[in-house]
Amino acid sequence: MKIIKLLSLSWILLVAPKAISQEFKLGKVSIAELEQKVHPKDSSASAAILYKKGASRMEFDQNEGFCIVTDVEARIKIYKKEGYEWANQSVWYYNHTNLKEKVFFSDAVTYNLVNGKIEKTKLKSDGSFDEVLSKFRGLKKITMPNVKEGSVIEYHYTIRCPSDNIIRDWDFQTSIPVNYSEFKIAYPEYYVFKARQKGYIFPKMTTTKNSKSLTINSKERATGLVSRTEFYNDKIDYVETQVTYVAQDFPALKDEDFVNNIDNYTSSIEHELSLVQFPNRPVKELSTDWNSVVKTIYEYDDFGPELNKTGYFEEDLKKFLGGITNQNEKIWAILNFVKGNVKWNGYTGFSCDNGVRKAYKDKTGNIADINLMLTAMLRSAGLTANPVLVSTRSNGIALFPNRNAFNYVVSAVETPEGYILLDASYKYSVPNVLPFRTLNWFGRLIRKNGSSEEIDLMPHKTSNDIVFMNYDIDADGKVSGKARRQCTDYRAMLSRENFEKSKEDEYLEKLENSNRKIEVSEYSRTNEKELLSPTIESYSFKGGDLSEMIGGKIYVNPMLFFAQEKNPFKQEVREYPVDFGYPFQDKFNITIKIPDGFAVETLPQPVAYSMENNLGSFKFNILANENVLQLMVVNQINEAIISTEQYEMLKEYYKGVIAKQTEKIVLKRI
Repeated sequence: MKIIKLLSLSWILLVAPKAISQEFKLGKVSIAELEQKVHPKDSSASAAILYKKGASRMEFDQNEGFCIVTDVEARIKIYKKEGYEWANQSVWYYNHTNLKEKVFFSDAVTYNLVNGKIEKTKLKSDGSFDEVLSKFRGLKKITMPNVKEGSVIEYHYTIRCPSDNIIRDWDFQTSIPVNYSEFKIAYPEYYVFKARQKGYIFPKMTTTKNSKSLTINSKERATGLVSRTEFYNDKIDYVETQVTYVAQDFPALKDEDFVNNIDNYTSSIEHELSLVQFPNRPVKELSTDWNSVVKTIYEYDDFGPELNKTGYFEEDLKKFLGGITNQNEKIWAILNFVKGNVKWNGYTGFSCDNGVRKAYKDKTGNIADINLMLTAMLRSAGLTANPVLVSTRSNGIALFPNRNAFNYVVSAVETPEGYILLDASYKYSVPNVLPFRTLNWFGRLIRKNGSSEEIDLMPHKTSNDIVFMNYDIDADGKVSGKARRQCTDYRAMLSRENFEKSKEDEYLEKLENSNRKIEVSEYSRTNEKELLSPTIESYSFKGGDLSEMIGGKIYVNPMLFFAQEKNPFKQEVREYPVDFGYPFQDKFNITIKIPDGFAVETLPQPVAYSMENNLGSFKFNILANENVLQLMVVNQINEAIISTEQYEMLKEYYKGVIAKQTEKIVLKRI
């Protein structure tokens, strides 16, 4: 067999890792580890990773060729009942026609200290099972047995990948402390990998170069006067680059309020193959930038060609569009038609599952089936529409160019005023109000010619929550009144979601309990299903504990149960951006009638705060006119995402907002 034939394969040599050092070796759990009651550096930790090591290597099979094998082993200490969740481990894997990975768990053991002796409980076969995540991915899961407070669990798993260019990402940080984490890769000189780190703390990295060789046995049939089979031993010499990453004593990743996805800020490393160059062969460049990534995706059989399929919706399109010529009316009609006729099956992905034709016929499909179909219909109606690749909030921000950065697709219509973003998978979505799951910084629009453009997914239009309320206070301090609440855009979307989650009786019970146990009557809703209109709730209320009687005086918070009482921003230092999801305005117009025989002794003073760069503003103004008080409160945040550099300003702003909203009116007898 000729060497050049071997090198024509796309392959990567990941050499087997060196033996695990004695201090980190499966089966060597110590009594000291089992006796430990709390983590030495984080007493609040419910569990900790004592060590976790990963390495990848390339195996060559004479029949199957090269495949990448990744080995991982870990030891985890359970301190508290809250840490029992770490007894459940899972590993995702590719499972589709062109790429079938296999995952094997082994050496899974739970250790406990019983009467001063170490007791081992091995994982049985019924503790391991597979789960289907989508048409393309599966999940191998294990549940460790006999886990208690104080247990130590160990496990090993192997991922066998038939591809020669996929190196798994590695997280050095998680929601519990990590005492030691190591990840090792090795690759020959023919390959160039881009290593990308994210997070706020980084592991130590060491790189070494080693001379390596590989011997491959082959045979070739020779012809001539006498036919015979000749056997060859081909030895390939190459230089190997070995990179080792080591993290020690990394703290737990603490979640905070208004964080998009904590994984975006996890200390981790990912590698993407960007170039292959074998001897005497042309350079093969892979996903080096976003344009090359999206061009590759567009050419997938289950993406670009699906956009060009016709003949399955045109007759229906003509019927329901009728004589509509207005652009916005066309967009709304097509969006509603797809939403009403094809239901989302719960699977994401930018690649079609069953294909647009079958999805249209069966009236169900994944995200790509639905939104590529929507894009095709918009184009058929004469609109300039293109798909936009998206990484959902749960998938993380698409920071670096690679084909796995995205897991979702929406549609964009180009107009003179800008892009109109659409998603037909969600029944409450309207133009430029996408499902909350998609609001994840930037997407990538792909045109027919394969070019691409970055698209800002974050809303810039303010979503409003406007409350009109009037109430009376009687001489005993009891309060009764009426409220009308009007929500627009994302605030309206969230309201409709809440309406749907429970029956009206259950909804009203929650409304009463979450608002200081008021009694609600005469409740009504308007525009619940009119998606282009604001949602409106109206109701009467009364409550005996909405004010206090002290020494014959009445103390009442003028905003009643609408006052925000706790500052969501308490950390001294904020490590992650504040992600509100969308700009918003909370506005309150409140009329208060004070009881006969009483007069105002104390009123909160009017204030007006504003943050730099028009980030937000707060206004509080109250006026007295005989026995009637008029209050106007506005809290407006103008940006969906607030940077960590602006956190201190935001924290102080909310400190002032909370202080003012919790001030009380004092009424005295006259």
